[in-house]
Amino acid sequence: MLLLVIGAGLSACGDTIDVAEDDPLHRGAVLFSERCAGCHTLDAAAARGSRPDRQTSGGERTNGPNFNQRKESYEDVIYAIQNGGFSGAIMPANIVLGGDAEEVAKFVEKYAGGGDAGSTDQGN
Repeated sequence: MLLLVIGAGLSACGDTIDVAEDDPLHRGAVLFSERCAGCHTLDAAAARGSRPDRQTSGGERTNGPNFNQRKESYEDVIYAIQNGGFSGAIMPANIVLGGDAEEVAKFVEKYAGGGDAGSTDQGN
């Protein structure tokens, strides 16, 4: 039921999670959308938290990496989740825990770095 409500809310905003409900990574996409979308962008999770695509500097302090552009490994995502990113300054540590963290890491590893056709900032 909760997933249905979340999906309906995302649909109302014009963005939907691009991972099929029967895909093993769907739960990771939903968790990413719920817990990470405030600071990170990743189209597959309907997340728009990073700075605007064409802005290459500045932005809010909480703008996290744009994962449409930045590829990540499972190990690096787990590390970032457990330690509050790599600097420990902004991202809260353990924003997801245990199996949920593993689901998010698997999802990000597969979908991050896919690129954003409208973007020219590939370094973030």
